[in-house]
Amino acid sequence: MNSTLKTIVATGLMVAIAGCGNSSGPDGSSSGNGDSDAVVNVYSARHYNTDQELYDGFTEKTGIKVNVIEGKDSELLERLKSEGDRSPADIFLTVDAGRIWRAEEEGLFQPTQSETLNAAIPDNLRHPDGLWFGLSKRARIFVYNPDKVEEQELSTYENLASRQWEGRVCVRSSNNIYNQSLVAWMIEKDGADKTTAWAEGLVNNFARDPEGGDVPQIRAVAQGTCDVAIVNHYYLARLIKSDDPKNKAVTDKVGAYFPDSTHFNISGAGVLANAPNTDNAVQFLEYLASPDAQTFFAQSNNEYPTVEGTQLDTVLQDFGEFTASPINVSAYGRNNSEAITIMDQAGWK
Repeated sequence: MNSTLKTIVATGLMVAIAGCGNSSGPDGSSSGNGDSDAVVNVYSARHYNTDQELYDGFTEKTGIKVNVIEGKDSELLERLKSEGDRSPADIFLTVDAGRIWRAEEEGLFQPTQSETLNAAIPDNLRHPDGLWFGLSKRARIFVYNPDKVEEQELSTYENLASRQWEGRVCVRSSNNIYNQSLVAWMIEKDGADKTTAWAEGLVNNFARDPEGGDVPQIRAVAQGTCDVAIVNHYYLARLIKSDDPKNKAVTDKVGAYFPDSTHFNISGAGVLANAPNTDNAVQFLEYLASPDAQTFFAQSNNEYPTVEGTQLDTVLQDFGEFTASPINVSAYGRNNSEAITIMDQAGWK
């Protein structure tokens, strides 16, 4: 679909959503009791076709129709600010705590008090005041070449800055939010001075200037351009599950390693401050934290669930057990500006 057609479709959907939000009641609210006018309007920066099955499951269970506008997080945030209290949006859904923080800083969320969400989502995967909740997890892991690296050589993120890895590391650029949140996490864990030294050491160990997304980093390891790369786990999981022989040729040449105290990020959502259908929005979030939805995240989209006890996809099971960092993901946004400064000073392009 070309960009002009995308704009037309998005505009048409925007009108439809506005109409649904305005027709749900004299105060703009919707009861969520299965009435044909019951809606929840979602602005989503997640771009996974499988998510539609989640929305359909919510509608089937509650009778509440889900209207979705998808876009880049920055575009959706600008739309929300422009719409102000006229916005029909009830939920902002995106990936990475750093991006959620941007919405938080703009005052776009309202606190959500839900015993269901508080019981289901661990403390470190949600905002302390209930402004947003982590709904799925993504680990930033190492992909390595077993012909060049013994697994016992791998340990922590900090270790990748040591001289033994000189000229051996691949990672995408510093303008990527996943890397910014990794550095922000390290600031929270180790402090700014140690993180600065680590970033400088890591840059010195780059096998090449950062380029491309996470999948090109995995391919670079398989091709011998570098010995180890830092990537989100689900990119590797997708390649493993692919039927394309070219992808199998890549995954046959690499291994996965979860660093000690693995850095996790989230895909998460919150109820917007001007939501016209607040009750429906809370029900929507609670549904996404339910066993059915969490199993879907784990089984269909190669993500880790945030709710403990959810059955994992077989590929994620094969990755094995590991220790996840307990740091609250809300720190990633709070430390983002300092993280960018440190990366710039280190020469991380």
